Amino acid sequence: MTEHHEHEHEGATRAMPVLEKDGAGPAPPPPAGAAGRAGRFWSARRVPAGLVALVLLGAAGLFLYDIASVRAGRRAMDWRRELAGQLAHRHLDDTWVLVGAGVAAALGLWLLALALTPGLRAMLPMRRTHPDVRAALDRRAAATVLRDRAVEVPGVQSARVRMRRRSAKVRAVSHFREVDEVRGDLTGVLDEAARGLGLARTPAVAVRVTRPGRKG
Repeated sequence: MTEHHEHEHEGATRAMPVLEKDGAGPAPPPPAGAAGRAGRFWSARRVPAGLVALVLLGAAGLFLYDIASVRAGRRAMDWRRELAGQLAHRHLDDTWVLVGAGVAAALGLWLLALALTPGLRAMLPMRRTHPDVRAALDRRAAATVLRDRAVEVPGVQSARVRMRRRSAKVRAVSHFREVDEVRGDLTGVLDEAARGLGLARTPAVAVRVTRPGRKG
């Protein structure tokens, strides 16, 4: 009976692989697109929205106050009487009318652009591995990572990285070794580093290697 129970216990243990840690490799990464599309982060647009709201609130309050004052038997404000007179006498091809219309149209287009574009250009969306989790990497942090990897390459004296949403431009200064060799090693290292950032869109790396300028 004892031997039978031992075999049963051993078989039950083997039937639960989640408890076995020896020899268990890492879980395979999820297939691309399985966790959802990693879109850009949208800005809250608090400053433009707040300014527009304050301006509209002030203008509406002023107009309502003047209309209520006129209804109460008082005279309309001078600026409103002047505005009504100007609008009654000026033609549509008048310079000030065209300027005002142009300013209003430009302001409207600016507000539409703010409403329809994501903003937050400094945040690079990262690859999604879970449908409920979104993450982003600051563009300056990504540039710092690439720069640190670049200066580790033998022959590189200094490096500057200009990070964009879809590309990274690297300008390095090499003080020894052949320029072509440094460029080749640098391109391979930075391509690997760009893939290691975990971004939703791996940036294309463009490398330029120069010699340090002569002093004096």
